[in-house]
Amino acid sequence: MAEQQQSYTAMKGDVEAIGAHCQLEYCHVLDFLPFKCQSCGGTFCLDHRTETAHKCPKEGEWARRRNAQNGTTGALPSKPSLYNHDQQCAEVTCKTLINTSRMPASHCTTCNRLYCLKHRMQEDHDCKNLKPLGARPTNILQQQRERGMTALAKLKQWSANKREEDAKRKEKKAGLFGLGKKTSAAAETQAQLNLLKRTAKGDASIPQEKRVYLYVEASADTTKAKYPTGKFFYNKEWTVGRVLDMAAKALQVENVNNRGGGEEEKLRVFHVEGGRLLKFSEKIGEPCANGNMIVLLRGVGSGEPDLIDL
Repeated sequence: MAEQQQSYTAMKGDVEAIGAHCQLEYCHVLDFLPFKCQSCGGTFCLDHRTETAHKCPKEGEWARRRNAQNGTTGALPSKPSLYNHDQQCAEVTCKTLINTSRMPASHCTTCNRLYCLKHRMQEDHDCKNLKPLGARPTNILQQQRERGMTALAKLKQWSANKREEDAKRKEKKAGLFGLGKKTSAAAETQAQLNLLKRTAKGDASIPQEKRVYLYVEASADTTKAKYPTGKFFYNKEWTVGRVLDMAAKALQVENVNNRGGGEEEKLRVFHVEGGRLLKFSEKIGEPCANGNMIVLLRGVGSGEPDLIDL
């Protein structure tokens, strides 16, 4: 039903065939199509149908009832001004109010600010010299980058030392010409691998022959993790990117790789035994073997060449 917009309505069913007389004291004209005032309930002719024309004693009553039904006060919105509207053009020399009915705001995607139509172009508000709102300060990004590269250098040095120790351990054989049993160090390595397989967590639906068991660690120098280390197994066919997402979730490390952003905020996977950063598209089973360790790093860039010749 359409909302009534006038203070009077045309009378139809309750009017005699000859019409009705206007109830205004000095009129009383016979009107065949009289009007009923919705405020005082009187009957009036065409000339005196409005509240002002017949000096209605209950002027405005119908409007108050309508507003009460609609839950409004009937007051018109105030005109935007500096006292009741706090959105101004972001250009420091401009005082134009924006986001009003007469002046829509224009958003600059480069500096992330709102401007009036006059200053909407980048050259009109000196956009190139403005730091984008919400952007991280350059010095913080640089510090993150430096921490990441320092941690990466330490890991590569540790990886090199570990490879040398493993090579020496493999050369130690009992008996003449190395034909005897493996040394206690080799037996200890096998025992650690068996323990890893018993305690590692992962998707139980992965077939045994397709599993790769790894030690996973979050670099304390570049990331914050609720669980710094963990033992997990993954499908050898999974990509490094998928393994990274699952490892970050398991260790509860903030992962923004899928949200965009710069390299300073992205996580990367470092393979300790291989001495290099793994590419997201690699299959985890190709560079990694059972018992290997991978480390989650942040702020080390998109990839580094191998420092250790395989």
